[in-house]
Amino acid sequence: MQNITTVAEDILAIGASDHRLSRFENIFPLPNGVSYNNYVILDDKTVLMDTSDVSVADQFLENLSAALGGRKLDILVVQHVEPDHASMIGEIVREYPDVTIYSSKQAFLMICQFFPTLPVKSHVEIREGDTLNTGRHTLHFVAAPMVHWPEVMVTYDDFTKTLFSADAFGTFGAVEGSLFADEHDFEREYLDEARRYYANIVGKYGCQAQALLKKAATLDIAAICPLHGPIWRKDLGWFIDKYQKWSGYIPESDDILVVYCSLYGHTASAAQAAATQLAAKSGRHVAVYDASETDCSFLISEVWRCAKIVLFCPTYNMGIYPKMETFLNDMLALNVQNRTFAVAENGTWCPAAGKLIRAKLAGLKNCTVLEDGLTIRSALSAKDADALNAFTDAIAKA
Repeated sequence: MQNITTVAEDILAIGASDHRLSRFENIFPLPNGVSYNNYVILDDKTVLMDTSDVSVADQFLENLSAALGGRKLDILVVQHVEPDHASMIGEIVREYPDVTIYSSKQAFLMICQFFPTLPVKSHVEIREGDTLNTGRHTLHFVAAPMVHWPEVMVTYDDFTKTLFSADAFGTFGAVEGSLFADEHDFEREYLDEARRYYANIVGKYGCQAQALLKKAATLDIAAICPLHGPIWRKDLGWFIDKYQKWSGYIPESDDILVVYCSLYGHTASAAQAAATQLAAKSGRHVAVYDASETDCSFLISEVWRCAKIVLFCPTYNMGIYPKMETFLNDMLALNVQNRTFAVAENGTWCPAAGKLIRAKLAGLKNCTVLEDGLTIRSALSAKDADALNAFTDAIAKA
């Protein structure tokens, strides 16, 4: 049974959601699934905006056939060649052999790498500023390199004022019921997953995302149609403001994030004691996570949300505890900026983690690492009360 939603005049959403996939890009957990969004424009010429992932192939093809209603498919616009949006290109070309593919030069090279024997009859190379008239609709192509692959284009339809935004403004999570963000409690249902999607997938490329936002600001946008997650047609400014903050590495709040690792519970106990003091002294919400139990993608999302990050780490084989080191390496890889860090270490005979963590944090841009650290010998005790109090004072006042 086909599942089709009218987005705007002549524009249909024909995507599908997948609850069975456990990890996005085989890395990031998907506790709520993921959606793959596709759009058809029914004008004098018919247009398909991107294809889909093989995991929802049957639903996608059934929806497309029903949307076309017996018409041929004239044009396939490929904005992004990552397989979760492009793995059905081969099937589309076989099913609609007269289709013309519109894509950037770099995108077409990638298509040929994924589909070396693809029998493409017609390809049109598009560049930024190019347009495509389909009848009533004129599509304007805008380059969006590294949001989050180098070949990415986004597309603006001036007839309906719709922005087909590729992976920009995307969200983890299946979309059930209405496809429209305004018909959900987005802040409660999707905001955390939108932030986690941005931080982990696009986060490294904040400058490129900012460049795209500047281009988008010149357009009169009535709706945003991303390749993942709900469609935006109301309160666009609220979500765009989130993207402005995320891409500018600006914390969403002054909340405090405490991340710890602990072999036998002693470092965990110290982290919890510090969190209690920080909540009382700062008046801010303090989020506490065990890096051994929480997937790093969720920790990264919290880094994008919070202004201050407090790390509690035991020394392990004279180095940094592995799960904490993974977290640190992710922050470095994703170009985290404009945060305040505090470091606490534990060690029974030779605490060394603090110095090593500080050396890694020195690689982050515009980040402050507080001089007042905390060293614990095995277990927090009454003799550590003054040191703990000074440590949390420094964080609260930073």
